[in-house]
Amino acid sequence: MSAPPDDCLARNEWICGDYLSSRREILADAVVQHLQLTGASLALGLAVAVPLALLARHRRRAAGPVLGVTTVLYTIPALAMFSLLLPVYGLSASLVVAGLVLYSLTLLVRNLLAGLGAVPDDIRRAARGLGYGPTRLLLAVELPLALPAAMAGLRIAAVSTVSLVTIGAIVGHGGLGNLIYSGMNTYFKAQVLTASVLCVLIALAADLLLLGAQRLLTPWTRGRAR
Repeated sequence: MSAPPDDCLARNEWICGDYLSSRREILADAVVQHLQLTGASLALGLAVAVPLALLARHRRRAAGPVLGVTTVLYTIPALAMFSLLLPVYGLSASLVVAGLVLYSLTLLVRNLLAGLGAVPDDIRRAARGLGYGPTRLLLAVELPLALPAAMAGLRIAAVSTVSLVTIGAIVGHGGLGNLIYSGMNTYFKAQVLTASVLCVLIALAADLLLLGAQRLLTPWTRGRAR
């Protein structure tokens, strides 16, 4: 009867320190790609969501179509979304980013609209009485007061995006999802568990960083929480 293998990699264990030490560069590359895809998707999502929310806010007729379209986009399964975008972007990282941007819109637009809608009318009237024009009113009054709701939407979108990036593994651009996908195909336990845990840690870190940013940007809300 042969003796069992000495190392956890040979025994294919779920928790394996040898995997971390021997695959350090692979894990680092996967984490960097995951962060790049997440950051690009959220940045572009905000760049699209803010004008859409402002359009829906100032033109009532546009609110229904904007919210309707972004909601429908969020209901499309990821595989179908990537398939629809494939003729435009091909098998590239841009395909993954484009899909994630579309998914983030409903969360970002809805929360920004909710924040803008919650700004009291008497504050708007007071600002206009002080000579604030539409642009100054928006930048100095409405957007700052809408930040708590907008940041809440951004936090949800960030966590969702970190998770959805893994689906990009089907086109070879999924960050840690690439390791999860290949690990599941070969039943490589340590790789699947390690990549999954790293995804969770990235999501938690993103949420905590955005929460910290929210508290720094909205100091007037700290007293309410108490």
